[in-house]
Amino acid sequence: MPADFLRPDHPAPGCELCRESGGALVWQDDAWRVIRIADANFPGFYRVVSRQHLAEFSDLDATARAHAMTLVASVERVLREALSPTKINLAALGNMVPHLHWHVIARFDWDSHFPQPIWGTRQRDVQPPAAERLAQHLTGLDERVAAALSHAA
Repeated sequence: MPADFLRPDHPAPGCELCRESGGALVWQDDAWRVIRIADANFPGFYRVVSRQHLAEFSDLDATARAHAMTLVASVERVLREALSPTKINLAALGNMVPHLHWHVIARFDWDSHFPQPIWGTRQRDVQPPAAERLAQHLTGLDERVAAALSHAA
């Protein structure tokens, strides 16, 4: 993983998203990075992460807020088109890691926790494994996400 996933002008000691990539780097620009989370239960799980250590959406100016939402919507659109999920979950909690980021998660009625949130109670075991059930291999999915983000940026 390249060490340049965070802009060096705003690191925050102790912040896991400042210290570590947080997942497989799929795309980045000067202000944002998009990563895919390695979670066997939820293979269509991406995060749009600020490259600056900011805690709240309102810390961004209007242009940066619009850019962030364009990126979130672009990831969502690719997941919908490529995977045909039952639902897309979007979350920007930041309670555990107060570094501005959005979760964009493809959910399926067969997934291990559906209809509960991914942090909720497991509802079922999934066989074959979730990644094998996807309509798109993860490498191809990452490529589609990166291409969409490059066009959106």
